[in-house]
Formats: sequence, structure tokens, C-alpha cells
Amino acid sequence: MSPESRERAREKAVALRAEMDLAELRNAMQLSQEELASSLCIGQASVAKMEKRTDMYVSTLRRFIEAMGGELDIVARFPDHSIHIKTFSQIREDSSEKSSA
Repeated sequence: MSPESRERAREKAVALRAEMDLAELRNAMQLSQEELASSLCIGQASVAKMEKRTDMYVSTLRRFIEAMGGELDIVARFPDHSIHIKTFSQIREDSSEKSSA
């Protein structure tokens, strides 16, 4: 391959790794629906349904990602800055720690 072709292939690979749907992510992690279902203590059909959903609770998505060995971060991006969004449980934990200090 020419250097230009290699660079285009590298850029495409980076782009593909940056955006995946849940099924593509599960496949990239070399997990079957059955294996993921077992980790989540649900049936394989439920995993299939989750992968096709266009909307779900953040807590459900977090469990799905954690079952694959990952960690879910939610970031709000603005033109001049980005903010990591904390989960409600983290906010409660932070408030409890501050009030007990």
C-alpha cells in the first residue's frame, strides 16, 4: 500500500473505533449476546432488544457497558468547554461526604 493509502486506512480505523452502536461494540469486545446476557443475568433475547433500542435509561446503558468491562462517561460539549456529567448517585455521595466532614 502507498503511504497515502495507509494513512487513509489508519484514519478510517480511528473513525470506526470512535463511533459504534452497542452491537458493534459488543462484537469488537469479542462477546456473544449469550455471554453478555449471562453477565447481566438476563436472557439473550433481552440483549438483542437492548442493542436495537433507540432510547434507554442511563442506568441500563451503564450496566450494559460495565458488563463488557467498560465505564460509561457522559460529557456535555459546548462550543467553549466540556463538562463531565455526574450520576445522581455520585452527587448524593459527594453531598453526604461534605456534610459529614
